[in-house]
Amino acid sequence: MVTSILHRATGVILSIGALLIAWGLTALAAGPDAWASFIACARSPLGFLILFGWTWAFAYHLLNGIRHLVQDAGFGFKVQTFIRNSWVSIVGSLVLTALIWIVAMMSRGGA
Repeated sequence: MVTSILHRATGVILSIGALLIAWGLTALAAGPDAWASFIACARSPLGFLILFGWTWAFAYHLLNGIRHLVQDAGFGFKVQTFIRNSWVSIVGSLVLTALIWIVAMMSRGGA
């Protein structure tokens, strides 16, 4: 039940995040001043929190979507398997989010 609600919520978060991507692309096209303003917002503590949360929403929605595809194929309906796979989606999304940010920070020299 909780994973279903989280899946829907992360879908909404990803849709809202698409507006942030559009803002970034618009700022990039608008020139250096607009891009600098966007980068300043993205690198602020609030911007970092939003980007980190959006990354987690992406990771969770991806992994839970795979879980749903497996269930659509007719697997994973035993109660224990269902619970285990739900936890795999949650914990896996946290691990995937951490890995994405570690790689991003290492490749860019930090925020």
